[in-house]
Amino acid sequence: MLSKTKTRWAFDQLYTLIPDAKGALVADSPFQLLIAVMLSAQATDVSVNKVTPKLFRDFPTPTSFANASLESIEVDIHSIGLYHNKAKHIKTCCQQLIADFGGEVPQTHAELEQLAGVGRKTANVVLGDAFNVPSFAVDTHVTRIAKRLRISAQNASVIQIERDFQAKLPESDWVKAHHTLILFGRQYCTARNPKCQQCPLLTICAAGQQYLADRG
Repeated sequence: MLSKTKTRWAFDQLYTLIPDAKGALVADSPFQLLIAVMLSAQATDVSVNKVTPKLFRDFPTPTSFANASLESIEVDIHSIGLYHNKAKHIKTCCQQLIADFGGEVPQTHAELEQLAGVGRKTANVVLGDAFNVPSFAVDTHVTRIAKRLRISAQNASVIQIERDFQAKLPESDWVKAHHTLILFGRQYCTARNPKCQQCPLLTICAAGQQYLADRG
């Protein structure tokens, strides 16, 4: 397993490779970010950003979503995967925001995860990006890289991966590290045909070591 020292060294290389990484979802408020992150499950950020401008014009507040028909919400998000379920979750979530939180997005894991359609990853993204609460969200890119770099065990759960990164990185880096890993996973450490020749982490990566061995 990669030590804390080596993990921090790895991230120093990644911060140089991908400086100033930030989330790609476009949102003007914690509420908009919450809805956008909910829509992004099993969908690309690009596809979400295409529908949210009209969606937020049509439904600018939790009340407008809560009072809307499911069909009217679906019209705006029908190009997004799983749009039927997402419309239901958004409507119910907004009803909960009004009933339980005065129409405001809560700022704790426990409260966020009470909302329909909000799991730990969504809660972490909202806390980190909307409220600057140190959080580390784990998605498929983060999971893949954590295991390739041996920051986490091959059989590690999402929760264990989150804890591994939190234990090995300073709290002040958690949000930045999460976004850096996502861009690294999209641009370099892809699931298929990773760009090992451009990667500064070959010496600590299982796939990178195989790449070096194959080159002789």
